[in-house]
Amino acid sequence: MWSGCFRTIVASMATSLGEPGAPSGVGAPRREYFWNLPNTITVFRMAAVPALLALPIWPGPTGSRIVAWIFIVAALSDIVDGWLARRGQQVTKIGQLLDPLADKLLVTTSLIVLLSVGRIPEWALLLVVVIIGRELAVTGLRGLASAEGLVMPARGAGKLKAVAQNVAIGALLFPKGTLGLPNHAIGMSLLAVATVLTLWSGWIYFADYFRDEAPPAS
Repeated sequence: MWSGCFRTIVASMATSLGEPGAPSGVGAPRREYFWNLPNTITVFRMAAVPALLALPIWPGPTGSRIVAWIFIVAALSDIVDGWLARRGQQVTKIGQLLDPLADKLLVTTSLIVLLSVGRIPEWALLLVVVIIGRELAVTGLRGLASAEGLVMPARGAGKLKAVAQNVAIGALLFPKGTLGLPNHAIGMSLLAVATVLTLWSGWIYFADYFRDEAPPAS
């Protein structure tokens, strides 16, 4: 089984990089394979989530730097898998669902970990609740849309929100005073901005969904 999965991944990597792959004759049925390169990167991004749980166990400067870099690499992989999927024409429905789910797992786990070690103060608990609540709501909305045969890809507002969240979390994961900067103060400021963008982008997703559901005017 594993050898079969490995061969599929290798073949998909060749296709993603523009190399000759499986034959695609005219009229040949097209089948979506899960184990292509973009989806594999998404799975590895999800696998990075448990590593974030090491911060409460190893909260010192060294542990903080390691966890921060793991988060940064995982967050940047979101750009890579999206680019590969578009370039290699490997955009799949399961990938469009798993990609935002992996992002949400990464963000929500990071926020909970940061709250548990005091990097996010108690007064900012509301920001964390709003962000996580929105992520769960949009994930549920995507699941509902998927059951109806619809796919809700990421939109511009959602991408802007993701950038603010990732930069804020990265700044908070590093030890205080990294590079001589007030990175924790910067991180909290960006987290507040991300909360506003979270509400805005969430409203857009729900408005678009219910607009599509509205019956046509007679």
